[in-house]
Amino acid sequence: MASFSTLFLLTVTLLSSPFAFAESTIESVVESVTDDPLIRQVVSDGVEAVDHLLHAEHHFSLFKAKYGKTYATQEEHDYRFSVFKANLRRAERHQLLDPSAVHGVTKFSDLTPSEFRRSHLGLHKRRLKLPVDAHKAPVLPTNDLPTDFDWRDHGAVTGVKDQGSCGSCWSFSTTGALEGAHFLSTGELVSLSEQQLVDCDHECDPEEYGSCDAGCNGGLMNNAFEYTLKSGGLQREKDYPYTGTDGTCKFDKSKIAASVSNFSVISTDEDQIAANLVKHGPLAVGINAVWMQTYIGGVSCPFICAHHLDHGVLLVGYGAAGYAPLRFKDKPYWIIKNSWGENWGEDGYYKICRGHNYCGVDSMVSSVNAIHTITQ
Repeated sequence: MASFSTLFLLTVTLLSSPFAFAESTIESVVESVTDDPLIRQVVSDGVEAVDHLLHAEHHFSLFKAKYGKTYATQEEHDYRFSVFKANLRRAERHQLLDPSAVHGVTKFSDLTPSEFRRSHLGLHKRRLKLPVDAHKAPVLPTNDLPTDFDWRDHGAVTGVKDQGSCGSCWSFSTTGALEGAHFLSTGELVSLSEQQLVDCDHECDPEEYGSCDAGCNGGLMNNAFEYTLKSGGLQREKDYPYTGTDGTCKFDKSKIAASVSNFSVISTDEDQIAANLVKHGPLAVGINAVWMQTYIGGVSCPFICAHHLDHGVLLVGYGAAGYAPLRFKDKPYWIIKNSWGENWGEDGYYKICRGHNYCGVDSMVSSVNAIHTITQ
């Protein structure tokens, strides 16, 4: 029988490898250790140990009631129940390899991983060229950074939004960064239109950009900053409300609420990321979301996570130490605003460890400067 030390040595070996590992690799690593009593002790420390699969039907009923889930046919119901049971097992495996977070039933527990990726992520997956107007962020001093920082405490972050079943995460990451920069420029917090980006941000030269933004079929924050710069700005969300579907562009320049003066790409150095966060406001970042479908709360510090970016989110702050149980020391973490509504994660937020580019969170980071535009 494999021991906890075996799992630890194995995961360290995997983490030291230069290759990215898919979730199938994660699950195969856990397969031989799920019956180990030490592993069970780690998972159930401070948590009531329950075999969820023995009560899957009950949990599915609670899930349907909580999230208002209904299915058109009995066949669809039965299929979703089978997916739900598979996700219970998947959440247990995630808990084994991410014990400082809490994993379990979420609003996405009746979706297969491929369905989830297709409908709730949306960051373009292949490496893209940077827009011509993107700058390399200058090196900032880091010796006087605060120990903890959160832009929510300073009024620079709008409420958590919900992208729905549309791969428009990139647009929410973009507006979040621009909302924060606009607040720093003007003192006014304005909720900006993601739907304008979804409907209108399509015209670009693929040879120049590598790929263009494509509404609910995905996009990239830097491309969206470039569009905002060239189009003149974004309207308020109330003037161009979100529908979660691809639509015809209805951009009205007379109603521009915020504009971009320039934007910068930040290095992968985490001190520089923190310094830019404090100085320039919330940052647009890409992340690998493989652990997020089952995430409920806590600080996510997975032993294994690919750096293949598939989701756009907003970095709003950081903490010095997040609670980690049993054998794991407290660890510093990033505070991430997501776009899956307040009924996911910690009221719509995700915490992920700082220090080792967990899930590629340091790999694609951008800041934006805003200028105030007087609306007509």
